[in-house]
Amino acid sequence: MSGPDISVVICVYTEDRWEDILAAVSSVRAQSYPALETLLVVDHNEALLDRLTKEYKESEEGATEVRVLANAGPRGLSAGRNTGIAASYGEVIAFLDDDAVAERDWLRHFAAGYADPRVMAVGGRTEPIWASGRRPAWFPEEFDWVVGCTYRGLPRGRVKVRNVLGGNASFRRTAFDFAGGFASGIGRDGDRLPLGCEETELCIRLTRARPDAVLLIDDRAVIHHRVPGPREHFRYFRTRTYAEGLSKALVARSVGADKGLESERRYTTRVLPAGVARGLRDALLARPGGAGRAGAIVAGVFTAAGGYVVGSVRARRGGVAYSVAGVVGEPGTEGKRGIEGGSR
Repeated sequence: MSGPDISVVICVYTEDRWEDILAAVSSVRAQSYPALETLLVVDHNEALLDRLTKEYKESEEGATEVRVLANAGPRGLSAGRNTGIAASYGEVIAFLDDDAVAERDWLRHFAAGYADPRVMAVGGRTEPIWASGRRPAWFPEEFDWVVGCTYRGLPRGRVKVRNVLGGNASFRRTAFDFAGGFASGIGRDGDRLPLGCEETELCIRLTRARPDAVLLIDDRAVIHHRVPGPREHFRYFRTRTYAEGLSKALVARSVGADKGLESERRYTTRVLPAGVARGLRDALLARPGGAGRAGAIVAGVFTAAGGYVVGSVRARRGGVAYSVAGVVGEPGTEGKRGIEGGSR
């Protein structure tokens, strides 16, 4: 199968995920559509940087090249991704979470999406691997985005979308020439409050810069994402939904509420009410977790709304800002590409 060269970027930050990181890299090396290279971007952790450099100092013969490099920007996932973009050589850059493994045809399905030159991004489906071995009875599928996975309500098949989801996504290199890189100050930063939406903001910025751009999700491009035990508890659920509200307020402030909340309106007015109804029906039928799922959906809506209100107030007062990185220069020049843009 012919298609674009694809560089895979995996951002890492802690030795606690050592085995997960190795598994992620192995899954890339086992692809039916070989990656051009795998870049491990280490987020300000010298011990992990040294350990990974030694681990991949000599790649196995015939295996995908693995390069280990330090995040050249401020701490956080967005700057790590921008470092990977700057250092990569592929026509397409794919992103894989450090605690996920990709199915064998993951890159093959990504590559197929770029046959249309208008396509600027292709995302996939992310399935959870629960630490306890199975989904908590109270945890609604409509909120699987809380744990970084594909949630009920997303369209199936290969379809056009407003934005791809960052842990399982790819972009044509030229997308970053048009729109710049990921915004710093809006995405994840290690174990701090789990903000997000950096890929949403980038995708909206991209389609504004290129109105003819097509963004796809192909649910055949599957990865399996590990969900650690603490994230199976309601406390994390509540924290993450609140943080999502904060992030959405930043995005709406930047790109406007019409575009920034376009998908969220459909989600809250159609998908979530149907989820509550299913939960209540299951409760009436004495099925496990029905009432809990209905209650979690309602709680998630209110905590996200609370975060949105707080985030909106902060944004209006100028207390929260983020900056957009301009990805410039030649491929493979991490640390030489400039960070452009200011507070937004």
